[in-house]
Amino acid sequence: MSEIRRYGTSRRWADVVVHRGVARWVEVAEDASRDARGQIAQVLAQIDATLEAIGSDRTRLLEVLVFLTTGSDAETLNELWDAWVPAGHPPVRAMVQAGLSPGLKVEFVVTAAVQDG
Repeated sequence: MSEIRRYGTSRRWADVVVHRGVARWVEVAEDASRDARGQIAQVLAQIDATLEAIGSDRTRLLEVLVFLTTGSDAETLNELWDAWVPAGHPPVRAMVQAGLSPGLKVEFVVTAAVQDG
C-alpha cells in the first residue's frame, strides 16, 4: 500500500497531502488586505513556492478549483491565470462563486503530480 505523506499538519488539516505521486493542497492569500488582483497574484506565487517545496512545477498541475467571492473578479483571474499557466500545460480548472472567510477574495484547491516516495 502506498504511503500517505502529510506536511504542515494541525488538528484540523494538513498543508499538503501526497499519495501515489499526487499532491493536494489549498492556498489562500497570506495578506487578505489586498484587493482581488493582489490576492490572486499572491496565491499564484504561493502555489509556485509549494510546487517547488514538493519537487514539482506548473507543468505538472493536474487540477485547480478556484473559489471567488464575486464572479466579477473572473476577468482578473483569467488575465493573471493566462499569464501564469505554461503554454501547452493547462490543468483542469473550475471556478465557482463562494462565501469565503472574511477578507478573502479567492481560494484555490490544487492537485499536482509529484515524485512518489
